[in-house]
Amino acid sequence: MNKKPVVIYGASGYTGRLVAEYLREYRIPFVAAGRDRTRVEAAMKSVPGIETAQYEVVEAPTTVEGLTELFRGAKVVCNVVGPFIMLGPLVVEAAFKAGVHYLDTSGEQASILRMAREWGPRFAEQRLVAVPSTAYMYAPGEIAARLCLETPGIDTIDGLTMFRGIPTYTSTQSIFAQLRETAFFLEDKELRAYPKGEGYDVVIPGHHGLQLALPWGGTGCPVWFKTHPRVRNVRVLAGALDRTLMKSVLAMEQDFEENIRSLPLREQESALAARAGSIQNSMPPRERPLEHRTIDSMMGRGLSSFTHVVLFGNCAYKQTGLLQAIAARHLLDAAPLKEGFASPCEAFGYQELLGALVGHGLTFVQRIV
Repeated sequence: MNKKPVVIYGASGYTGRLVAEYLREYRIPFVAAGRDRTRVEAAMKSVPGIETAQYEVVEAPTTVEGLTELFRGAKVVCNVVGPFIMLGPLVVEAAFKAGVHYLDTSGEQASILRMAREWGPRFAEQRLVAVPSTAYMYAPGEIAARLCLETPGIDTIDGLTMFRGIPTYTSTQSIFAQLRETAFFLEDKELRAYPKGEGYDVVIPGHHGLQLALPWGGTGCPVWFKTHPRVRNVRVLAGALDRTLMKSVLAMEQDFEENIRSLPLREQESALAARAGSIQNSMPPRERPLEHRTIDSMMGRGLSSFTHVVLFGNCAYKQTGLLQAIAARHLLDAAPLKEGFASPCEAFGYQELLGALVGHGLTFVQRIV
């Protein structure tokens, strides 16, 4: 049985190291767990200030029973192992059986919808919370959307999330894995499918010229706001601030529809994993705030009202590490604001999450009227 309050599952990866870094900053003891103990130990040695952290390294099993035993005794599991469509269900089940709160960094709508349907009620019965998308590309966009909803009468959200950086191996695998799934937007309170293989030219605040964006799996916002009493329509596009890279992602999405979709499921998965690995199969360098910028732009519209909120930030993966740590700290100190299945802002409050990001110099808010 684990005796630390937080478990990082997937601690050998780039994001896992950043979660550990911010848990150390908040003086939260943790278990760094992964499938290869040697890799986890090497990853932890690269975490700044790790010598002052209270942590232990554990080689994690890959079964529900083994993970349940690993998680038992903790209060929070931070799952950063993807693709979540394929690997997430095992970890969610183990967290539930161990009686611990669950956080992850997923943005795949298929994974989010499955969690809501299969695990939300069960977590609620145990007064636990399961929170996907506690990460960049998802939580900051939700924060901006909820800032828009402070304006009376807003019923429509049109969003854009963009970053400059190098996707990690896990992020790249997740991007390609979700090509098999349908991405949805919210229209008149109903989830409707985006057309396959289409890109969208977008105008980005603070930039001249057009960039290319994609549905990027649909993101979490259409799911979060489907049951909101006022919101009727939500669309969020996303991507990298690199038009050449986005063209290649779009081309691969089109290639999937033309050449891979008809294959058996196992062959689809193998083909997508191979293509993702050909793009990113190594640890990216540590982010630089002067170079790796982020933009989360949300426009809100009502019958007679309009607002535009932009979060200008930096270092997408640092934002993810901080969001995981601040969420874990909340759960160690207090109950979640919502039990069962919840979005990051529903579980922890958008002002609390925003305050952490602003306080660490990772974002600032601009209202554009």
